[in-house]
Amino acid sequence: MAEVRPVTTLLAGHFKLFSKQCPQSPVEEEEMSRVLYASAVGSLMYAMVCTRPDLAYAVSTVSRFMPNPGKQHREAVKWVLRYLRETTGLCLVF
Repeated sequence: MAEVRPVTTLLAGHFKLFSKQCPQSPVEEEEMSRVLYASAVGSLMYAMVCTRPDLAYAVSTVSRFMPNPGKQHREAVKWVLRYLRETTGLCLVF
């Protein structure tokens, strides 16, 4: 993720996440078990609660698939991380 191209939109319209995209075969489940999906979503939740409320919709969307994430779900989490990389200068002003 260190050398990815940052993005300016939080969760693009081309991400249509459904439970049908979850792994269906044991081989797919084994492949996705090596991905640290829950850890990444947990980190996004921490950022959302502490400093970035703009992430709320995206985090709630990707967290629905925590028990059985698929490749599309992983790509959505990567997209949110790319958004965070681009918008590190944003902050709340009261």
